[in-house]
Amino acid sequence: MVARFGPSLERVVVSNRQYPPYGTYGPKPEYEDHEPYGRMYQDTYRPAYEARVQAARARQATGPLLHRPTEAAPRTGGRAPARHAARRRKGRARTHSVRRLLPQALVVAFLAGGTTAFIAKDKAIELTVEGRHRTLHTFADDVGELLAREGVGVGAHDVVVPSPGTPLTSGEEVAVHYGRPVRLTLDGHRRVVWTTARTVDGALEQLGVRAEGAYLSTSRSLRIHREGLALDVRTERTLTVMADGRLRTLRTNAATVREALERAGITLRGEDTTSVAPGSFPVDGQTVTVLRVRGSREVREEPIPFPVRRTQDPTLFRGTVLVARAGQPGTRRVTYALRSVNGVRQRPRRVRVEVVQRPTTQLVRVGTRARPESVAGAEHLDWEGLAYCESRGRPRAVDASGTYGGLYQFDRRTWRSTGGSGRPQDAPAEEQTYRAKKLYVRQGTSPWPHCGSRLYG
Repeated sequence: MVARFGPSLERVVVSNRQYPPYGTYGPKPEYEDHEPYGRMYQDTYRPAYEARVQAARARQATGPLLHRPTEAAPRTGGRAPARHAARRRKGRARTHSVRRLLPQALVVAFLAGGTTAFIAKDKAIELTVEGRHRTLHTFADDVGELLAREGVGVGAHDVVVPSPGTPLTSGEEVAVHYGRPVRLTLDGHRRVVWTTARTVDGALEQLGVRAEGAYLSTSRSLRIHREGLALDVRTERTLTVMADGRLRTLRTNAATVREALERAGITLRGEDTTSVAPGSFPVDGQTVTVLRVRGSREVREEPIPFPVRRTQDPTLFRGTVLVARAGQPGTRRVTYALRSVNGVRQRPRRVRVEVVQRPTTQLVRVGTRARPESVAGAEHLDWEGLAYCESRGRPRAVDASGTYGGLYQFDRRTWRSTGGSGRPQDAPAEEQTYRAKKLYVRQGTSPWPHCGSRLYG
């Protein structure tokens, strides 16, 4: 009876016994082709086959990391092989136990070393922020890292002790003081300062401001919040005051000179003033003189000079100046303040001007025409003698009636008939002589019935 289980494995069953396939553990037996079925033979392959199967199962049980050598087929019978097998099993168990304990030992060693490092990095720190104290444990290396981990922000005006870059050690004390802006007006000078003090009194001490006898705009015990506050401080100063013939020394924290005088019982009345501005800030060591002022008003009327406007006139000889319209001065009313300081009369001060009458502008004509050198038929006569006889040689002479004027006492009609303009007494002496010569050539000495004979010497 033959049973087949595939191309790789074939067993021959003879009389209910199994044999391995041909060629598996040795050469092909010679009896297959020569002996009839049913003959019984000794099984020489089965022990080796079963030993190999057991070795394969042992390898599968221990896994791919532990490779064991293939055991030889156990010998049948005897105690020596049993002892050897027991020793081998015991050695394998010991090796397997060591291999199992080794990772556990490594884990224990790692945890022990990490715990030591953990304890070494941990630091107990005393942290104080704005007076609030607490104790904490941290792994931070320096003060700045500690503040960052604790969420404590600091700015340029905040104070950290020790500084943020300082390394931390266990038991260290770290303090944070926040800066506060103070809009300080100290003795009239304004500025913004920063302080870590939490009260006005502490801020004055930090800033070095002497508070004894000083004026403070707020209470010294007032708390300063993070947003700051405005503070007006006036320290006590010494003033020397000269008033009403007396010299006295004052200690004051007043805001103005006037206030300091009033506190000393010195009152300014009317126009009274001081040698420094009464509203100015008093300076330490300053000397102030009180000026008693007594004043009055005076009104005066003063003339306003008239302006003169000159124009060129080509009809007049060069050098001739003719007043076409005489100017008239105006009038103004001026109010003066008269005062005396400490009994000494001061220069009057003009405080008001009112125009009563405006001045009239004087118009003057200036001749530009070229003057002739001579008048034919009249150059050889004594004109100086005639002028002396008529007006005593005065070009501006006017008779008592106001009809005749100038060197030769022209009336206006005769003056204009010779080419003159304006009044004869306003014309230059040369022009008056020229007009007189023209009149002589035309009429002879008849215009001067009493003095005409002087022309002939």
